[in-house]
Amino acid sequence: MKKRSEIQENLKWDLSRLYKSQAEYEEALKKCQTMAKNIKEEYKGKICTADIAGRCLEKYNELLILIDHVSHYAELSVAVDMTDAENQKREIDFDNKAAEIFSGIKFVEEEISKLDKDTLEELNRSYPQFSVFVEAILRRKPYMLEPKIEELLETISPVLESNYRGYEVTKMSDISFPDIEVDGKTYPNSYVLFENEYQYSSDTALRREASKQFYKEIDKYKNTTAHYYQSHLQKEKAISDLRGYSSIFDYLLMEQNVTKDLYDRQIDVIMKELAPHMRKYASLIKKEYNLDKMTFADLKVPLDTSFEPEISIEESKEYIEGALSLLGKDYLDMIMKSYDERWVDYAQNIGKSTGGFCASPYGKKSYILLSWTGMLGEIFTLVHEFGHAGHFILAQEHNSYLNTEPSLYFIEAPSTMNELLLIQYLLKKYENDPKMKRWVLSNMIANTYFHNFVTHLLEAAYQREVYKIIDAGGSVQAEELSAIKRKVLEDFWGDEIEIEEGAELTWMRQPHYYMGLYPYTYSAGLTIGTQMSRKIAEQGQKAADGWLEVLKSGGTKNPIELAKMVGIDITTEQPLRDTIAFIGSAIDEIEALTDQLRQ
Repeated sequence: MKKRSEIQENLKWDLSRLYKSQAEYEEALKKCQTMAKNIKEEYKGKICTADIAGRCLEKYNELLILIDHVSHYAELSVAVDMTDAENQKREIDFDNKAAEIFSGIKFVEEEISKLDKDTLEELNRSYPQFSVFVEAILRRKPYMLEPKIEELLETISPVLESNYRGYEVTKMSDISFPDIEVDGKTYPNSYVLFENEYQYSSDTALRREASKQFYKEIDKYKNTTAHYYQSHLQKEKAISDLRGYSSIFDYLLMEQNVTKDLYDRQIDVIMKELAPHMRKYASLIKKEYNLDKMTFADLKVPLDTSFEPEISIEESKEYIEGALSLLGKDYLDMIMKSYDERWVDYAQNIGKSTGGFCASPYGKKSYILLSWTGMLGEIFTLVHEFGHAGHFILAQEHNSYLNTEPSLYFIEAPSTMNELLLIQYLLKKYENDPKMKRWVLSNMIANTYFHNFVTHLLEAAYQREVYKIIDAGGSVQAEELSAIKRKVLEDFWGDEIEIEEGAELTWMRQPHYYMGLYPYTYSAGLTIGTQMSRKIAEQGQKAADGWLEVLKSGGTKNPIELAKMVGIDITTEQPLRDTIAFIGSAIDEIEALTDQLRQ
């Protein structure tokens, strides 16, 4: 693994789109402080009419955009190199100053919440560009605390959020992995190497040994990791109780603007009805690799033991263009600019965050983090993150900052829908090539659906059990967290998969547990995405145009309304059951193609 300083510039994202220097960044941060001070002096104690509230929100919205730019500059620097002390110092300094800024302007939300219903309705009519913010205030109004307490919570927010930083520092800076010895060969190991390469390796001895050594090493940090997680959970429980929510679930789902029924249904139906299909897929892997047994370490291996297509970054353009052309020229042109404008950080370097994500500072395009391995499977992650980018860019172009953010329930729909458009393109491109067709379908299961409908859904099932304990006033330690995770894995995979020692420590690997009830939303979004991709395949540009209108809506509609815009009714189980049936049919086709290739 190289140091960040050794990476070519063209493989890094371009943070100069935000600020060209540390000095420019610091000047913007000072401007944030000045703007916040001015808003406080001009409006605190004076928001008593719809017009005054609207004029205040105009300046508040402007301030939030600048804070958004400054925060991304501080946070994105750390994401690509957590070993850099200056990056960490900048982020901590920003967090402290941001807490002070938000504490000073907390009065805006508090004073608007105290306006009577008629005044709030007038505010929405006169300033519709802030309607999402106002409606969120109305939902939270019964749970708001006294102004001094709200200000205090904002002031100490860096401390309240420090558990996540502690988890990330432990994971990416403190844990180091010894080399792996397999059949007389030595291999380096790291979080990135294990998660991006070894767990997908077709070499069974290497794959299993890498898994064994990986979990053996992180086991040494399980108590530290559990401590950070437990502290985070207790913080959420304390705030939930303090605000008067009936449960921690109600508190966390409030921001998503969905009911607990939608949350529970997503977990319960998939745990029960998807499991048989995925066990069948696992049995195909076992048979294809002639394995003595099927273990947890074998689940993410590619189905084809000899076929692993490679792809360069330059070659990826053809696939992205082919997949996303279905969404129209304007959308495609917007995404293709990412290559020249360096939206994507492709590098693999020491201290870089694992996985992938897309961050979209308001009005500044997007920043996508990857660790490019050169395998064709990477294109699925890239097109997924482009889905997030396109969504937020369009939402920002058509909405104020305060109206842009959609519910977490919907967040993963545009990204996973893009993956399915890629799959449709690849299946058409290779329709007469059964080997490549099987590779595409198996990657759809192994990446798109396994990742979102299995990996993250099992996180959600585990997370729900943990929150039940916390909600009842209990606490959790490392051993109990491992036991909960093991049971969830065993319930889903049954006797067909051996959950070997160490696999239960999978709970240590995900940052999602510090982000509220986020994990289940992957499957919720993919349910919408699956149905939408099928509509585009059947109806063409008409359906694509409808989808683009959904993306442009930002946060102005709740998830049920957004889905309804394109004829998808998520108030019923039907879209979810249809999606599970689609997964099952794809696995059946993979089995048939496998039999054909053996002949």
